[in-house]
Amino acid sequence: MRLIFPRDFIFGTSTAAAQIETAFEHDWQGVVARDGAVFDRTTDHELRLKDDAKLIASLAPYYRMGFLWSKLQREPLGKLHKPTVKIYRGFLDDLQKRGVKIMMVLHHFTNPTWFAKRGGWEKEENIDLWINYCKKVIDEFGDYVSVWNTFNEPNVYASYGWVTGFFPPFKTNLYLASVVVRNLGTAHNRAYKQIKKRYPKHPVGISHNATIFSAENLLGWFPARLGDWWFMEFVPSHFEKVDFFGMSYYTRIPHDPVPITNVLTPEKMKKLGRPHDDMWEYHPEGLRKCLDRYWNKYKKPIIITENGVADASDTLRQQAIKDYAKIMHQALRDGIDLRGYFWWSTWDNFEWHLGPSCRFGLYACDWETKERTPRPSTEIFKKLVWGKMIDG
Repeated sequence: MRLIFPRDFIFGTSTAAAQIETAFEHDWQGVVARDGAVFDRTTDHELRLKDDAKLIASLAPYYRMGFLWSKLQREPLGKLHKPTVKIYRGFLDDLQKRGVKIMMVLHHFTNPTWFAKRGGWEKEENIDLWINYCKKVIDEFGDYVSVWNTFNEPNVYASYGWVTGFFPPFKTNLYLASVVVRNLGTAHNRAYKQIKKRYPKHPVGISHNATIFSAENLLGWFPARLGDWWFMEFVPSHFEKVDFFGMSYYTRIPHDPVPITNVLTPEKMKKLGRPHDDMWEYHPEGLRKCLDRYWNKYKKPIIITENGVADASDTLRQQAIKDYAKIMHQALRDGIDLRGYFWWSTWDNFEWHLGPSCRFGLYACDWETKERTPRPSTEIFKKLVWGKMIDG
């Protein structure tokens, strides 16, 4: 069987600036990850822009990326830092010459230290500071952008920052988590208006982390239902002013009653006997369930903004590209308005609180030399993208 995708279907890869650039005065700098690595120097992207642009362009015609807010705007309401603007514009010029179109992410988990010290997203008055930054980015870089993504996974950001305490500011306060969600939603709506005012034809959307929450026993039923409501219903309800529904998908999370993952409970994951990557259960069927759910709910075009596996061996990744391609192809045939698909990630990066030992890249990144090396999965992904077809 051969899978053929529409000519205008968006294929791309994705990264986040903080995970590939050396840290610069943001709230993750110096954080010690679960694997012992310190969040500081990551993959030296800022020193390898030409090579990375060539790599990115070889993989797909779209690239989902963002800037380091802390490096671009170094004080509240300040002008964008001219040398940094010049560097980012040079990188975008290079990508543009290579035919790469950009999905721009305005906020991907990190905040400038000056923003965090003022209370960050817990304070409604700080929304104005972020909107000021957005306006400047729209004015300075808007001509390079084809699609806008205001916030990356606000459900993960609020949950890990204020419920589990995995992310800065490392709090466990459900009330503050809900305040943060409300403020992010307000900020999204205001940013949407700003982008549309300047670029009315540019699609603007959000990226939600879509997850299947399942119960392994009676004790797991309530936490799974609660997680589903918070993650899949409550948080998305604050981000409905969109031109497309952006959705990342990685896994199904079983509960017994605690979440079962290969990171936190590897012995339980092994006992379940289900396929998994280095972090989570591998459950590609869940992508279709989430597509159906949000298509039926919103009837908005959908872009899969992130999808991938943490797989140092690359064995599962090679299969996953094919598995997910089949699911997307069938969804299109069934009438879901699926517009695009971004693989996470272009090359290995610093996986937030877990560190660089979690490998998501189509390209491997040597953590000592920072050299990028294509994995076998790279050729499978290229075949899907450039031929718009892949062996089913």
